[in-house]
Amino acid sequence: MSEQIFSNARIVLEDRIVDGSVVIRNGRIAAIDEGSSRSGEDCGGDYLIPGLVELHTDHLESHYSPRPGVRWHMTSAIQAHDAQIVTSGITTVFDCLRMGSDEDGGFDKGEMRDMADAIQAAERDDRLRAEHLIHLRCEVASDNVLEHFADFENDPHVRLVSLMDHSPGQRQFQTMEQYTLYYKTKRGLTDEQFARFVEIRLSLSERYSALHRDTLARSCAERGITVASHDDATLAHVEEAKGHGVKLAEFPTSIEAAEASHQSGMSVLMGAPNVVRGKSHSGNIAARDLAKRGVLDVLSSDYVPLSLLHASFVLADEIDGISLPQAVAMVTATPARTVSLDDRGRIATGLRADLVRVRRDEGVPVIRAVWREGRRVA
Repeated sequence: MSEQIFSNARIVLEDRIVDGSVVIRNGRIAAIDEGSSRSGEDCGGDYLIPGLVELHTDHLESHYSPRPGVRWHMTSAIQAHDAQIVTSGITTVFDCLRMGSDEDGGFDKGEMRDMADAIQAAERDDRLRAEHLIHLRCEVASDNVLEHFADFENDPHVRLVSLMDHSPGQRQFQTMEQYTLYYKTKRGLTDEQFARFVEIRLSLSERYSALHRDTLARSCAERGITVASHDDATLAHVEEAKGHGVKLAEFPTSIEAAEASHQSGMSVLMGAPNVVRGKSHSGNIAARDLAKRGVLDVLSSDYVPLSLLHASFVLADEIDGISLPQAVAMVTATPARTVSLDDRGRIATGLRADLVRVRRDEGVPVIRAVWREGRRVA
C-alpha cells in the first residue's frame, strides 16, 4: 500500500477552509485531519485545493493550428497543450474538438477523429499528465456537422456536446456591429465579400440549425452524454435548451438568459478570462455581474489555461458573498458534478487524490505542485 501525507496545509474544502493534513493511500484521499502534524510533506501553509476540472477549452486548436493554414504534428501539439494545462492546476480537461466546417474554416472530415485517436494514443503511451476527455463543439448551422459527429459514434471519451450557432444577429452576435467587427474588420473582408458571407451564414442557419439541434440532442440522450447550450440570449433560447435536456448553459449573452438557465437547474458557465479582464472580449455580459447575482456556477479557462485558477481568487477577493471555497467549487466540484464525474472535484475521503498546492499572498496565485490520483505530475 502506497501512502502520502501532506501536512501544514490550508485545505480548501467545499464549504470551508481548515488547517491540517491530508492522507493519500493508493491514489485516493484516505483521511483529512485538522491541526498540526509532524509527518509528511510540509506544505508550508500553502493552500491545498482539488485538481481543477476544465469543461471548455479550445486551447488545443491553437497548438495544432498555430497559423492560418498550418497544421502542427498532432502528438507534439497535444503534449504542448497538456503541459500548459497541468501546470495551470487542471487535472481533468475536456478537449474541445470542432464538428462542422464551412467557408470560414474548421477542419476536414476525419481530422478531429485523428486528433482524438492521437490523444488516446498519447495517454496509452503515458505521454500526458492530465486526464483528457472529449467535448464536441457542434456548429449546428453547418451542413456537415452530423457527418463529422458520426466519427465519434462509439467513442466513450465523448462526455460533453455543445450545440452552437455563430450566425449573425443572434446569440453571441446579437447586433451586426459585433459581427462586422469580428468577421469583416478583423479579417479584412470587402463589403461584397462580407455581404456574401452573411447571406450564406443566415441561409445555412435557417436550413439546418433546428434540425441538427434536435438530432444531436436526441443522440446524446440515448448515449448518456451531457449536453450544453451555447450563447443563449433569450428566454426562448432557454426553453429550447430545457427541451433538449441541457445541463450546462455555456456563455449566456444576457442576464435574463443566465438567470433563467440557473433557475431551471442548469449550471451556468462563463469564461475565466472574462472574470480576470472584467469584461467579455466580444462585448457581451460580464461574468462578475452574474457572480454578483448568484447565477454563476462554473468557470472555463476558454483560451487562457491559468485564468481558471486566477479567476477563482479574483471572485473571492472582489465579489461580496463569494468565499474562496465557493469560488474554487466553480472550477472543481460543480463542473465535475455537471458532467457526472462524481469521483473528483472535492477534497473528501474516498475521492481521487487530484490535488493542487497553491501559494497566494497577493495577485496571481502560484502553483507549487500538482498531483493526479496521488502521482505528482507538475
